[in-house]
Amino acid sequence: MLRYVLTRALSLGLSLMVASLVIFAMIEVIPGDPASFMLGLNAQPETVAALREDLGLNGSLPVRYLAWVGGMVTGDFGTSYTYRVPVTDLVLERLQVSLPLALYALILSTVIAIPVGMIAAARRGRPSDFAIMGVTQLGIAIPNFWFAMLLVVVFAIQLRWFSAGGFVGWDDGVAPGLKALTLPAIALALPQASILARVMRSSLLDVLHQDYIRTARAKGLSVAQATRRHALRNALIPVLTIIGLQFSFLLAGAIIIENVFFLPGLGRLIFQAITQRDLVVVESVVMLLVFAVILVTFLVDVTYALVDPRLRRRP
Repeated sequence: MLRYVLTRALSLGLSLMVASLVIFAMIEVIPGDPASFMLGLNAQPETVAALREDLGLNGSLPVRYLAWVGGMVTGDFGTSYTYRVPVTDLVLERLQVSLPLALYALILSTVIAIPVGMIAAARRGRPSDFAIMGVTQLGIAIPNFWFAMLLVVVFAIQLRWFSAGGFVGWDDGVAPGLKALTLPAIALALPQASILARVMRSSLLDVLHQDYIRTARAKGLSVAQATRRHALRNALIPVLTIIGLQFSFLLAGAIIIENVFFLPGLGRLIFQAITQRDLVVVESVVMLLVFAVILVTFLVDVTYALVDPRLRRRP
């Protein structure tokens, strides 16, 4: 198991190195000068040059890349061109919204999807199975931003159960903060729960047709007992992959939802940084999100090995 973990950790490090090169190269080729953008069209060339020197934009690309990577390794992500505060402070502030929102949506989608997928698999070919598959197909097809606006109209404007947007912060308590994140979490969770339920159904159906399930049934176990004792554990392996990918998506891909609900999260921070040509914020936040994706994948791989010991013996 230790060898397996070390091999996956080495792969994680190499992936991060390649990702940092790609992110830096792509951001640097974006047209536009941050200094000129900040000072406006009528700025004097001498002023622009002075600001470029102050921002560290005059160095060569290899020097700037090494300085950026070295800073991230030591926890220094640089200073925002626009806000003139450390990027670390911006990220930590926005993570207080994005991370709970992603976890909230992931919990909702998982709690809903796994039982629904199990019910659909147990009732394969019956009207309830067709109904569940139809609802999940609709959940995948509906754009989450349209569903978010529908939630605002119904639950915020008409019923007045929730606010239409904004975030009160955690200083007022956990309950008000979770209430402010409930509608965005539901909007994010709907398509993810639909995907996860279909994967759970397909995976469980594949496992239920294996020989060892037939053997368990022949020994007197009911379908529910065989599913609970033998099938469910193996059926969860592909489901874990989807859950890991969904968490990465929910953390990194909530830009539209955060803008619909005016949430000060990482997605909105990236959007604002791109429009303001705040390159150091874009580079650092995207790299952090890539790290989160790769780390989640690493944890999923390790979980695989714990669930299925056969994977540890693969070269």
